[in-house]
Amino acid sequence: MLNTALGGGTSSRLFQEVRERRGLAYSVYSFASHYADSGIVGVAVGCLPDRLDDVLEVVRVELSRIAAHGITDEELARGKGQLVGGLVLGLEDSGARMMRLGKAELVYAEVLGIDAVMDRINDVTIDDVRAVAADVFGRPEILAVVGPS
Repeated sequence: MLNTALGGGTSSRLFQEVRERRGLAYSVYSFASHYADSGIVGVAVGCLPDRLDDVLEVVRVELSRIAAHGITDEELARGKGQLVGGLVLGLEDSGARMMRLGKAELVYAEVLGIDAVMDRINDVTIDDVRAVAADVFGRPEILAVVGPS
């Protein structure tokens, strides 16, 4: 839910602020990868070198804002819809189905049915997301910049 609100689509905070409002980058998104005992949450932005400082400032402000205040009711509802929709669409692809089942077995040690997954998505609250945001984005950042020398 947090990833979806932050940078998971064209209505996300980062896309709207970095690309649409300020025109600082063409590509901007966040991502999350889950593992059995760890994971990663990141932000990726493709921009011109002379816009890097502005992009970093905007991203840092959004990360601080979401760490301090969480997400809105609208972002929560939109995120739930996006996640449930993606889950249902993934049922049409046999590879996606097998990846979901394999990851469930290897990472979570349990395989949930689609209805149970949708129930868990729908049970997420604003307070749940706020707690995760404070934990994940309330820590020191690790920054990697790749570009022309």
